[in-house]
Amino acid sequence: MSLSIRFARLRPRLLAASASLLLLAACAGEKEVIPYIERPVEQIYTEAANALDNENYLKAAALFDEVERQHPYSQWAVRAQLMAAYAHYEALRYDDAITTLDRFISLHPGNRNAAYAYYLKALCYYEQISDVRRDQSMTESALTALQDVARRFPATTYARDANLKLDLTRDHLAGKDMEVGRYYLVTGQYMAAIKRFRRVVDKYQTTSHVPEALHRLTEAYLALGIVDEAQASAALLGHNYPGSDWYQRTYTLMTDSRPAAERGFFSRAWDWMF
Repeated sequence: MSLSIRFARLRPRLLAASASLLLLAACAGEKEVIPYIERPVEQIYTEAANALDNENYLKAAALFDEVERQHPYSQWAVRAQLMAAYAHYEALRYDDAITTLDRFISLHPGNRNAAYAYYLKALCYYEQISDVRRDQSMTESALTALQDVARRFPATTYARDANLKLDLTRDHLAGKDMEVGRYYLVTGQYMAAIKRFRRVVDKYQTTSHVPEALHRLTEAYLALGIVDEAQASAALLGHNYPGSDWYQRTYTLMTDSRPAAERGFFSRAWDWMF
């Protein structure tokens, strides 16, 4: 089976792998050991491909590694490196896949399948993204790897898919900042909350979290008595998201925060501002 056909079978999994999936990855089994018996490269490669077809991914990875071990200077060895990485990926052994891909990229930077290698590496990080309550270092790694694919290979299908996943990855990172910011807001740590919400607005402008971040900024500034900044955040929300629920909440918050004698004037000024 040709390398290009094998690559076409790659199927990206869902974002935010569950804890059970991560546990499965940790318990995917021990590496299979292949006894050293010198054989023709075609025979080993065919056996590895058959193991892959039968979804025996650990055996396939070991056999592809054996191709490289016994015939390191053949063109089969170059192919086998990528196929071993793919087998590790399918077995949910992401660390092994990343190690293999890094070695391939280092040894063969100009290979015609380099774009795929970068893309598969990005997927290995992407599929380990945990929920927003957990550490987001893996999400940061996914973001960097996906950006690398989009920057290096902009005209490829890999780059198009990477750009789609980048949007979801940024949204995930913004969600983490929102979660932490809400905690700071509830516990009265307003400056820390402002820092988190401001980062969402400045760094993740295209995500779904920006309207809430602007509303929470308004809340935090009002709690500190910094009315001008609260008004600026509210105005930005009203200008960019006038039909959102967060706009309505902010409008109510700002009008209710004014002294009764000023509310009528403020309401008219608010309408004029937008």
